[in-house]
Amino acid sequence: MIKYKLICNDCENIFDSWFASSKEFEKLKKKNFLSCINCNSKKVDKSLMAPLVIKKSKKLNKKDNKNKDIRAKLKEYKNFIKKNFNYVGKNFAYEARIMHYDKKKSEKGIYGDASLDQIKELKEEGIETDVIPWINDNDN
Repeated sequence: MIKYKLICNDCENIFDSWFASSKEFEKLKKKNFLSCINCNSKKVDKSLMAPLVIKKSKKLNKKDNKNKDIRAKLKEYKNFIKKNFNYVGKNFAYEARIMHYDKKKSEKGIYGDASLDQIKELKEEGIETDVIPWINDNDN
């Protein structure tokens, strides 16, 4: 796919359009199938275009650093949770209900896996839960 910036020679409207290839554009132009989206004129040509060149800039470096900072903070939260909470795996919703309804005072809170539907049900029952993005240890 290729994107061209087109210009209407009648109303001077400039607009973008996608084509399967440059040959496809030429074929459609030759058959007079191209028209202006503003005035329906068939006098449409390619406009001057500049290629998009992506260069690493300070802006990108700042964004990369910010992402690294966020990932580092998430890993810090993960380590805190692992040290201070009990992992209950796929039984999270069940264990959370036991803690809530039996009023068991556990020394530690719990963490584990639950579907979005299970989390919604827990919240509807008044059981506090939070979803935290879990960063894998092998992720950069």
